[in-house]
Amino acid sequence: MRAIRVASAALLGLGALALTAPGAVAKSDIGTITPFGFAVVPSTVVAGGQVTLQVDRDNGGCRGAVTVTSGVFDTVTIAPRTSSATATVDWDARPGAVYQVTFTCDGVSGSTGLTIAGRRPVPPTPEPLQPTVPRGVHAGEGGSVGSFSAGRIGLGAALVAGSAGAAYVLTRRRRENVG
Repeated sequence: MRAIRVASAALLGLGALALTAPGAVAKSDIGTITPFGFAVVPSTVVAGGQVTLQVDRDNGGCRGAVTVTSGVFDTVTIAPRTSSATATVDWDARPGAVYQVTFTCDGVSGSTGLTIAGRRPVPPTPEPLQPTVPRGVHAGEGGSVGSFSAGRIGLGAALVAGSAGAAYVLTRRRRENVG
């Protein structure tokens, strides 16, 4: 009987590990998986704004020049010993659109998205201050306490006592069967 419990627990653990590991490996905040890391900062920008194109060269996956292309800005080349460059987003970029930004280094390419933000929201028109209330707030009589009656409280206590008694009886039966 113990072997079945151990095997069940082991299979459940392995199943959970097998199902979560691919998602953890595939999830990448900086784009597709390549031997080098890359990012577009910020990932959401207004039309005409500037973005910083970053390449992670610390892991040695990219030694040469990096070419960064997108349909929303001109092609940018990041020099071999440099890890970032800036690009200006075109003024005619569509608000709400997501453009692909592709980083290519040593024949390996990876891409990530760049979202174009809508127009900046207009701040709300300020409203004049309302005069202060001449009296305090009347609080403490919400619907949670005001509608209780002795019958409802007794019914709730009976349900709690009944469930506790049933749990006690079932626990005692289980102990008698095991021992």
